[in-house]
Amino acid sequence: MQLIRAARPHPREKLKGNLMEWFHWLLREAEIYDIRYPVKGAFVWRPYGMKIRRNVEAVIRELHDSTGHQEVLFPVFIPYEFFSKESQHIRGFESEVFWVSKGGEAGERLILRPTSETAMMPMFKLWIQDHRDLPLAVYQIVSVFRAETKMTNPMIRVREISMFKEAHTAHADREDAERQVRLAVDIYKKIFDKMCIPYLISQRPEWDKFAGAVYTIAFDTILPDGRTLQIGTVHYLGTNFSKVFEVTYLRPDGSHEYVHTTSYGISERSIAAMLIIHGDDAGTTIPPALAPIQAVVVPIIYGEERKAVMEAASSVAERLRASGVRVHIDDREDKTPGWKFYYWELKGVPLRIEIGKRDVEQRSVVLARRDTLEKYSVGLDELEDAVKKLLGEIEENLRRSAWDRLRSSVVKAESLEEARKALGEGKIVEVPWSGDNDCGLKIDELLQADALGIPMDAPADVGGGDLRDLACPDKKASYWLRVSERY
Repeated sequence: MQLIRAARPHPREKLKGNLMEWFHWLLREAEIYDIRYPVKGAFVWRPYGMKIRRNVEAVIRELHDSTGHQEVLFPVFIPYEFFSKESQHIRGFESEVFWVSKGGEAGERLILRPTSETAMMPMFKLWIQDHRDLPLAVYQIVSVFRAETKMTNPMIRVREISMFKEAHTAHADREDAERQVRLAVDIYKKIFDKMCIPYLISQRPEWDKFAGAVYTIAFDTILPDGRTLQIGTVHYLGTNFSKVFEVTYLRPDGSHEYVHTTSYGISERSIAAMLIIHGDDAGTTIPPALAPIQAVVVPIIYGEERKAVMEAASSVAERLRASGVRVHIDDREDKTPGWKFYYWELKGVPLRIEIGKRDVEQRSVVLARRDTLEKYSVGLDELEDAVKKLLGEIEENLRRSAWDRLRSSVVKAESLEEARKALGEGKIVEVPWSGDNDCGLKIDELLQADALGIPMDAPADVGGGDLRDLACPDKKASYWLRVSERY
């Protein structure tokens, strides 16, 4: 394999200038998602987008299935009497509920699920009898509905979250439930690593935890405009739900105890993050493991050489398919090679294979990387190895570049002036905090930003010294509090 053209990647100015405008353009032009459906916050997955989504869902299912979760499918309807039982939960979600106004029995009040804790707990009560039924871990990938009143954005803020993976688990005690929390965090790390998405892991502050949770752990990533996006959450629910639904189990000693529960969710926001983080002014790059098409063959044909070039292109495609590569031949006669290059770069295909008359004569092909735009000449005798090697290098480069950008975007600030300056430059800021909720809310207000929480993937303690709470200087700081502008 010989490098024949070094190149610089496409610039990313459009993403930094108006990210949502760029994202709408990408979804439309790359035929991933159609935002023109005539209901606010409801959108259409197009065939190419569905292929990306199914590949992501396959990773999610594999990791959950392999760690003892079982897939279920619950109805979309939840009786309001169930939903209203947990007081914190209803306060957190009631304003977002879609009501079913017709179709039920007389007097029956139904909602469309915004999340399924209150749908699953009555069934857990039926399924769990004694300690031998624990732990119980189930998940589903479904639509959930939230009456979003803010400005909606495709995949990011929607009224129908159509790819909501929610897992729900029950355990004999807090120790086992928190083991499950750690497992869930590990599963999400593996999912995001596969998507080449960098992430921060933080424990959300009390005022921003999931309604009904004891505590919430969140995954956030940073987008090119400097704002963060929550891409996954893990909740330890304690016995808050099991008590109101009376979900108990029989212990070996004959006594009954409430189960401890957890829940954790991920949605199409993760796909939005993947497309945006690996995007540039010409489109995006889809990580090879998740790309519907990993390599596209573009024949370069002029005049009467079509037969020989197409035979070579078909042979190359067949060989790659046989070796496990997802490959497509773009044999359209009404499009120029240059137009095809642009089209497949837009759609994020990781590798392009160019074959022309000279390549046929030299028994070689040209491989072009989507991420760096570098081109290589490869002999047919090394085709499969070269393609797989480059796909591996593309994946590693996407992951490394994204992590480098995230790490360079996290800074510490010990004063309001430093923190405001860093936020204005599109940074995530870690500021000193006493742990007092009122002071934390005041930090949000003073910085006009959102607290992400206390770091769980980095030292959270401020250590020695005499650092003061950013908003309450009369209080000594105990923690670093992550703050950012957030979608």
